[in-house]
Formats: sequence, C-alpha cells, structure tokens
Amino acid sequence: MHRTVRVALALVAAVALVLTGCARTPVGTDTGPAKATVGLTYIPDIQFAPFYVAAEEGLFTEQGLDATLRHHGAQEGLFTALVAGQEDYVVAGGDEMVQARAEGMDLVAIAQYYHRYPVVLIVPDVSPAQSVADLAGLRIGLPGKFGESWFGLQAALAGAGLTESDVEVVEIGYTAQAALTTGKVDAVVGFSNNDQVQFGLAGIPTRAIPLAADGELPLVSIVLVTTGANLKANPGTARKVAHAMVAGLERTVAEPASAVAAGKKHIPTLDQAGAEASALATLEATIPLWTAPAGRATGTMDAQEWAAMTDFMLETGLMTAAVDPAEAMTNEFVEG
Repeated sequence: MHRTVRVALALVAAVALVLTGCARTPVGTDTGPAKATVGLTYIPDIQFAPFYVAAEEGLFTEQGLDATLRHHGAQEGLFTALVAGQEDYVVAGGDEMVQARAEGMDLVAIAQYYHRYPVVLIVPDVSPAQSVADLAGLRIGLPGKFGESWFGLQAALAGAGLTESDVEVVEIGYTAQAALTTGKVDAVVGFSNNDQVQFGLAGIPTRAIPLAADGELPLVSIVLVTTGANLKANPGTARKVAHAMVAGLERTVAEPASAVAAGKKHIPTLDQAGAEASALATLEATIPLWTAPAGRATGTMDAQEWAAMTDFMLETGLMTAAVDPAEAMTNEFVEG
C-alpha cells in the first residue's frame, strides 16, 4: 500500500476513535459550575449581606455556581450592565423594574428580596404630624424624583387623598439628617432600615410615619431581576441563583452577627470605629423586610401585588406604557 494512503487511513481511524469517544460521553455531563454575575447597587453595603454570606459561606458553591458579585459605579444606570450583558442578574426595586420594562427593556423578576416596602416618612419626634394627611402644606425632602423614595411618596399621597400640589417636595439629595435637623424640610422620605437607623445612631429623636395606614401599598420592593433572554438560555442557572439568594437570606436572618463578619470581606468601611454596631443595627431593621409577611424569607412573589402595582404606576403616570405583570415576574425559578 502506498505510504500516502496508509497515512490517510490512519488519520481517518484516529478521527473515528475521537468521534466514537465523544459519542460515548453521556449527555449532561458536568462541565463545571455555572458562571453568573450578580449586580448589587451601588456601593458595598450590609443590606446586601445575604449575597456576601452566599459567597463567603459556600452557598453559591453548593448550588453549583461560580458567582461574581459586582457593585455598580455611582454614575451607572440601574439596568445598564444587565441589558448590556455585563451582568446576568441585578437586585432592584420591582417598581423600578416595571418602569424600565415599560420603556422597552427585556426584564423579568424571578425572586423577592424585600417582602415589605422599606420606605417611610421620617419626622422630628416633636412634629405634630401623625399621618401622611397631616403633612399637607408641609415641606417633604427626598433624594430626587426617581426610584423607590419617589414612588413611595406618590403612593403615600394618593392613599391619603393628597396630590403633589398639596405639599412642597424638596429635592435634597442624600442629606436627610442635615435637611431635617436644620429645618430645611418638615419631613424626609427615607428607608426604615437605613435612614431611620442612622437617625437613631446619631441620637436624633425622630418618628416614622408609615406610607399607608394599613400597611398596604400598590408597590413591590426589591427583587432579583434578569433578562428574558437569559432565562430562556440559562433556566437552570437562574434557578440556582434564586435558590442561593434565598439560602443567603435564611442564613442572614438566623445569624446576623455572622453575616456582619461575612460582610467584612466586601465592605471596606466595616473596619472603621462603630461600623460593626451600625451594620448589625441595620441588619436587625432589615430582617422584618426580608421575612414579612410569612415570617421567613421565601423569595416568592405575590402576583396580585404585581397587578396592583402595574395598574397604579400606569394610572399615576409613573410608567409610560402598560406592562403585563404575568410577563414581568415568575415564581418558577424560586419554587422549582
């Protein structure tokens, strides 16, 4: 046989062996942990403790995940990195998400992070105001006309039978303590697990006025968000991320002090004097947000709350177009 022919036949045989070996490889063979980048807005903060716990205590690994936690830059849009493919998931308000979805972004919520809306109205302890209705004619400060502070104020005014023209809205940036203590405003819109806690730690006597007397708001707070395209391409990974987040929530609720320790590897400022005590106070104030109304962290979303929210936001002009709540959220990946 000619040498060239023998070489050719040998090559064919070698290729056949490789192909045969490939054919014997079982379908679904483990090729290593699934990769996922989770966006956390904005600077490192103890309110993201469940994700730090999941990273430091092996909860992502237990789910078969190679997870990267990514904090946004100060000037970065909430969903910019997600829709650009730089992130696979992001933690954001359900109301913020449907607003962006109404503008054409391919966003879907797959798990609940805060089960209770965290926004409250904060007034000096000596203020005569006892309810939202009592704020008529007064100055209310908030960071700006965006995000959950703005949405929460709109819901509070509507529930009290007031409109924006019945109060004076003052955009104060992130200067709640200075604005309230100097009398620049009569009340501030803040977060029960952040601003209200910081007022207490600073020794400033204040009271929180709930946005709704019955506690029921037509808004959905923080959720885990991804894109519809990512869900279609990587449903198994989405389920793993959702389950790891819930496991992190459960661990943080059960062991808040350990969660602060996990946060040290992610939050540089926790080395400062008094920072650990402040972080623990924040976690203790956040636990009710994570666990209400079931008394534990479940990750499950309420479809009726989403329907009420999309109706409210469209009626009040907070959304530019209707959003189908059935397409904006799913419990499939947290319950499955």
